[in-house]
Amino acid sequence: MRLAAERGLASRAHFKLEQLDRRFKLVSRRAVVLELGAAPGGWTRYLAERAGAVFALDIAEMDVPPGVAFARIDLRDDDFDRALDDLLGGRRVDLVLSDLSPNLSGIRAADQAQAMALVERATVIAEGRLNPGGALVVKMFQGDGVAEWQKAARGAFGRVVLAKPEASRKDSREVYGVAMDFSGRPDSVAGKSHV
Repeated sequence: MRLAAERGLASRAHFKLEQLDRRFKLVSRRAVVLELGAAPGGWTRYLAERAGAVFALDIAEMDVPPGVAFARIDLRDDDFDRALDDLLGGRRVDLVLSDLSPNLSGIRAADQAQAMALVERATVIAEGRLNPGGALVVKMFQGDGVAEWQKAARGAFGRVVLAKPEASRKDSREVYGVAMDFSGRPDSVAGKSHV
């Protein structure tokens, strides 16, 4: 966090995405990116400097970098899909990033179930809006549901791996599911429960 502050960045999240991007070549100058759970904006600022178009969503307000389209939308709202479609203006995307995390209660099983529900929701959103060949990155926590998500995601993505950036705290269970080479068939997770 200190290094992030010294460089004028919102959080250590910037470095996590930078490391994932370096390893998996996720962001290109022509990429259209959808970011779920964008606040406070560490990933958004990174993307604004590197991607062709960035669409960012969160339930909280945030300082939005120039050139980024931002909407304050709750994934749980009944009109979420319509609001997202309005934001995207009919465009499909090349990369979906989700740094979503539930409000943790300290009850590990309940927190894990909520975290995996967000992973599943982000995956369904991605499968409905990714271009063929696109990629998805989702934050998750090691535990129940992770192996099932990986197995299910392989139904629609050519490569699915777990990655822990060096910028993640060593004692954290946080990992990122990275799914690449979307087949264009949204049949891996949609409608399935992993928790």
